[in-house]
Amino acid sequence: MNTVASPKAPLSLPTDGRLDERSRRARAEPMSVLALGDGLYEVESASENTYLVDMDAGRCTCPDHVFRGVRCKHVRRVAIEITEGRTPPPGRVAVECHDCSRVRFVDETEPGPFYCEEHTLYPGDVARDRETDARLTVVDVSDLRADAVRVGDDGTTVAEYATNENYDPDVPVVGAVYPHARVGPNGVVPEALKVYTFPRTRLEKLTGSEPV
Repeated sequence: MNTVASPKAPLSLPTDGRLDERSRRARAEPMSVLALGDGLYEVESASENTYLVDMDAGRCTCPDHVFRGVRCKHVRRVAIEITEGRTPPPGRVAVECHDCSRVRFVDETEPGPFYCEEHTLYPGDVARDRETDARLTVVDVSDLRADAVRVGDDGTTVAEYATNENYDPDVPVVGAVYPHARVGPNGVVPEALKVYTFPRTRLEKLTGSEPV
């Protein structure tokens, strides 16, 4: 899982100025925070040093905490970013959408690929086949992996199918129909339309701004 850090930048200071020195520095100094999972966070400081923060235990590997035993600016920065929604809380991590650069918070045990709301596929959505550029209508989005769903009489899986060799085998499969047809989320697929299965990453959701 490729996680992403919050932008390295200072945070705004309260207008009343009522902060102790460490809290002020936690906000005023440019830092980036990366959630690693298990309540651990990597903080890159303004000095380019990197420290490990354990939020569950309230510990940090920086000298201020190790030698003085204080709640350092790095622990405070992580807490601030979690509160302000810049960094995911313990149990969650920040990831980029597979099809764009939007960041979302997901459970640290959730398997990828990950998609923002705009690129998440639902039954009835229009998608583009990255291999052929053809348009399809999605009829089902499964939790089953491409290397577990068999599509051939010889036992070939979706992942093993020749045109799917460039796509990860451990992604979910999506059912879609040719030719493009309008199918509602609860609609019935006509028997004349064969449902084909694809690795999720082979299909790109087409939004309203894209030609269909």
